[in-house]
Amino acid sequence: MTHRATSPWRALAAALCLAAGLAPAARAQQERKSLEPLVQEQVGADDAAVASQERVDGLSDEAREMLLQYRQFLKETESLREYREQLEAQVESQVAEIEFVKQQLVEIETTAREVLPLMQKMLDTLERFVGLDLPFQLEERRKRVAGLRDAMSRADVTISEKYRRIVEAYQIEADYGRTLEATQGELGEGAEARTVRFLRLGRVSLLYQTLDGEETGYYDADQKQWVRDDSYRSAARYGFAVADKASAPDLLEAPVPAPRESRS
Repeated sequence: MTHRATSPWRALAAALCLAAGLAPAARAQQERKSLEPLVQEQVGADDAAVASQERVDGLSDEAREMLLQYRQFLKETESLREYREQLEAQVESQVAEIEFVKQQLVEIETTAREVLPLMQKMLDTLERFVGLDLPFQLEERRKRVAGLRDAMSRADVTISEKYRRIVEAYQIEADYGRTLEATQGELGEGAEARTVRFLRLGRVSLLYQTLDGEETGYYDADQKQWVRDDSYRSAARYGFAVADKASAPDLLEAPVPAPRESRS
C-alpha cells in the first residue's frame, strides 16, 4: 500500500472549510443569546399587559357591582324616607288624639262630678216611690233598686251604663201605669196568710181575690192596708178574664182613692 503525504495547503484548506461551516451556527447561537433578553422583556411586557387587563376587568366588575349597590341604596333610602314621613304623620295624629283624650277625660271628670249626684238623687227618688206605691211585685222592684245601688258603687261600671240602667228602671215603673196585670201570690202573714190572685189596673187600683172566689178586696192607699170588699167580686173576675185574654177589654169597676188637695 502506498501512503500519500498530506499537503499542508490541503490541511489548511480543510480547516478553513470547517471554520466556514461552523461560523453560521456560532453566529446563530450568538444571535439567540443576544435576543433572549429582548424576548424575555417582550414576554414580561405581555404578561404585564395581561395582568393589567385582568385588573381593569376586575375594576370594571367591581365598579359595576358598586353601581348596582349604589342604586339599591338609593331605593332603600327613598323607601326609608317615605316610611319616616308616614311615621311622622302617625305620630302627629297620635299626639292630637292624646290631646283629645286628655280633654275628654277632663270633661268626663267634670261630667261625673255633676251627673253622679243627679243619678244618686234619681235612685233615692225611685226607692221612695216604690215604697209609697201600691204593693205589687215588691220583691222584684226592690231587687231592681238594690241592683242599681250596687252598680252605683262599682268602678267597673261606666257612668253611661249606670245612667242607662236608672232610666230603664224609670221606664219600667212608668209602664206599670199603663198596663193591666194579674198575678198570684201570698196575702197576709203567719196563720192568716193565703194564696190569692192580684189584679192591678195600672196604678189606679190593686184588687185581690181568693182562689175560690169567696173573698175579694182592694188595697187602700190612704190607710196603707188591705180592705175586704166583696162588692168588687164580679169586677175582679171580669178583670182577671181580661188580663188572661179570655175576654175583650171593657170598662171595669174598681175602687179609686179620692183626690187629695195638693200641698203648696
